[in-house]
Amino acid sequence: MRKLLVITALFLNIHSSRGQQAATQRQTVTPQQTTTPDQTVTPQQTVTPPMGWNSYNCFGSAVHEDEVKENASYMAQYLKSYGWQYIVVDFLWSYDNPPGSFIGNPFQQRLQDGSYIPWLEMDKWGRLTPDIHKFPSAFGGKGFGPLAAYVHSLGLKFGIHVMRGIPRQAVWAHSPVLGTNGITADQVADTNSTCPWMNHMYGLDMDKPGAQEYLNSLLRLYAGWGVDFIKVDDISRPYHSREIEGYRKAIGSCGRPIVLSLSPGETPLKDSAHVRRYADMWRMADDFWDSWKQLLKMFDYARQWEGVGGDGHWPDCDMMQIGRVSKRGPVGPERWSRLTEDELRTHVTFWCIYRSPLMLGGNLPENRPFETQLLTNPEVLAADQQGANPRQIFKEDGKMVWVSTAPGPTASGAIPTASGANSFYVALFNIGDSAQDVRVDFASLGLKGKVSVRDCWKRSDAGVFEHGYGQHLPAHGATLIRVSPLIHRPNRMSIAPVPSTNRGTGYSFNSSDNSSSTL
Repeated sequence: MRKLLVITALFLNIHSSRGQQAATQRQTVTPQQTTTPDQTVTPQQTVTPPMGWNSYNCFGSAVHEDEVKENASYMAQYLKSYGWQYIVVDFLWSYDNPPGSFIGNPFQQRLQDGSYIPWLEMDKWGRLTPDIHKFPSAFGGKGFGPLAAYVHSLGLKFGIHVMRGIPRQAVWAHSPVLGTNGITADQVADTNSTCPWMNHMYGLDMDKPGAQEYLNSLLRLYAGWGVDFIKVDDISRPYHSREIEGYRKAIGSCGRPIVLSLSPGETPLKDSAHVRRYADMWRMADDFWDSWKQLLKMFDYARQWEGVGGDGHWPDCDMMQIGRVSKRGPVGPERWSRLTEDELRTHVTFWCIYRSPLMLGGNLPENRPFETQLLTNPEVLAADQQGANPRQIFKEDGKMVWVSTAPGPTASGAIPTASGANSFYVALFNIGDSAQDVRVDFASLGLKGKVSVRDCWKRSDAGVFEHGYGQHLPAHGATLIRVSPLIHRPNRMSIAPVPSTNRGTGYSFNSSDNSSSTL
């Protein structure tokens, strides 16, 4: 059967290579004007940071359909109830990896007639389509439709990675641009705009007629497949503002809500107002891997972007290095994450207190109990999904404290703080190389009097404290607490948090005072 598929695929590839056979539906698109900076554009409202899985860190360019399904099935069974929902196929899904080859960025070469090898799967309109050897359900021009339908059947959402611009092979083939009257790919491409690390694409000249129509046709194709999320690569560094606007406009006209994620970083800080307006999430840094040194650097990137994130727009710390990674590249040998258990807890704690999108990079079916525990603590995940205004309190002497405002009101009789909030999430970090105490002063949060402290990682009450709270943390370790101010009634009743069904945000009365000395 596989031989038959290969022969058939070669036949289709030969006859479609110059744009003579459509592999996807033909549709009529009304030409639209290019987006201009003064137009009002509202990003798809990702009210909370997206949570999901991405194939890149464990499978590189060589993920197969069955592996995507296995990860989706795991998420549906073990993680969906905690808020995890996106399954994202990362790059080079149109490329047929040679057997045993896991080259991440295979450069295209040119033949004597100017054509390209390797030739990527592409329809007559110059739009890349999935390789049928890696994604057999795409056979017959179905694209990612069947795979997206499977993911949706599990109650999850489906996403793909795309490279900025238009394929060079479409420019060579003079592929027509759908929705235009005779405009071809070579007429909309900016051949001076290229990606330095993968040479498959040219940028689009958004001033040229047909450039916006090409993006519109792309997004309508993706919407037809059932795509809910696109990660556009080679667009944030350097920052391609006009093409970002083009993708946003195309999403707005495709008839389906689609999250727009921009990559790679560093996204320039000077473009923060623009990226907030047009993107749902964007990378702050280059690729993050399982390195303590890189984790330390991420704290600095986050500090630079402090105050920029919020509902519908999220600075992205990049994929989470948890579990089994680099099974087929792209960086180093196959391995368990090199981060220690303490460093992994720090990793998760920071991503959550900062309210970064949470995209898992490891192969989920291989998770061990520890990885599962990291990903299924509802009180820790609540900081990512329910916190507000994350900010650094201090960073000195190998110690660091971040805080975000927790939703409220949390309890009858709670004393509002100066900011009007009742509770805070507080993350304590020991970023030094030896164990030490790390403490937060309640005054720095605007809190006075007795304060109830709940340990989110342990999912238990730490007690009631005055002035401050601290823990003795191992080197590279962290903890996450939720603090709520109290008042005491004449009968000595106090308000103490208890576990609840709404991920640690419920509280009830406890008749004991539980007061403790502070560190």
